[in-house]
Amino acid sequence: MAGNDFVVLGRLADPYGVQGWLRLYPFADDPLTWAEMPAWWIGKEGGPWRECRPQGMRAHGDGLVVRLDGVPDRTAAEAMKGLLVAAPRSALPKTGENEFYWADLIGLEVVNTAGERLGKVAGLIETGANDVLRVVGDDDAERLLPFVAAVVLAVEKEAGLIRVEWGSDW
Repeated sequence: MAGNDFVVLGRLADPYGVQGWLRLYPFADDPLTWAEMPAWWIGKEGGPWRECRPQGMRAHGDGLVVRLDGVPDRTAAEAMKGLLVAAPRSALPKTGENEFYWADLIGLEVVNTAGERLGKVAGLIETGANDVLRVVGDDDAERLLPFVAAVVLAVEKEAGLIRVEWGSDW
């Protein structure tokens, strides 16, 4: 599968314990349902991706831990640190109205109500309170816009556009 056929769901972090478990930072809602997928895809941004089957996942404290097939111990888990967890777009449920996968927002043009182009979405940041769009302009200036209804007025995926209430000099 090509790299754009995948949607990144989260990132593997530090090993947890000595039996191959890893901390998992999700980029999507309801990550416990991912355990129902027969396979995940593990890799770096832009690929290559390799199939990996989840062997266990559970909530732990305020986060999640996961054990993957082929990761028998802490040493193997350390080698997985920083890798992304993805799934083929075809394996994911359809989004509801005004719901988006982060991968669908990256690369969209951001324009304010005055018609000024602010840049393109380069990434998203999860803050706990709300997600934040990381918008990079042609001049490499970076703006951080809260992904909330008061700021994001419309997401027009087909047009490749996000309309926002945000000044170009903010």
